[in-house]
Amino acid sequence: MSLVEDLERLEALRREGTLSDEEFQSAKSKLINEDSPTGGLGGALDNLSSDVNQWAMMIHLSQLFGFVVPVAGLVVPIILWQLKKETSETVDQHGRVVTNWIITEVVLGFCSVILVYLFIGIPLLLGLAVVGVVFPVIGGIKANNGELWPYPMTINFLPVGEKTSGYYSEPDAEAAEPTHGETAGGDHAG
Repeated sequence: MSLVEDLERLEALRREGTLSDEEFQSAKSKLINEDSPTGGLGGALDNLSSDVNQWAMMIHLSQLFGFVVPVAGLVVPIILWQLKKETSETVDQHGRVVTNWIITEVVLGFCSVILVYLFIGIPLLLGLAVVGVVFPVIGGIKANNGELWPYPMTINFLPVGEKTSGYYSEPDAEAAEPTHGETAGGDHAG
């Protein structure tokens, strides 16, 4: 393919919403400067998605730092997310998933500590420790494969899976209007 065809294809991906404006500009500059080792649009997109997937994976796996340095598992993922959330919608979504889990984990941990006095909290804390390792590992593997995996049992404090930037389409005007024989409340007239 020629450079013009590659740029047109890249523009089509941006218009479809597959690429954000920042991702489009990055891939476009790689095409123009031919910095991509594999060359062409495929190489530029592979390098771009690989970088985004690695950042997303690191956000998930950085939670495990808490087992080495106390509190690092709570702070490091949020710092990584804040560094890259403006440049990639994918990284932003993974950061939201991890932040929701961190908040949920803290709330569940606090409740479990209180329940230790009733002897119910000990198995809950052990279970929380297990999923505190398993969930980030699964999330990191899926992120590296380009998938978004919302952790089970997570309270969604931050919306996940919704587009948080860009343009939204207007709601369908016909869907908002009542059909023939119905009133605005959904009751049948007459």
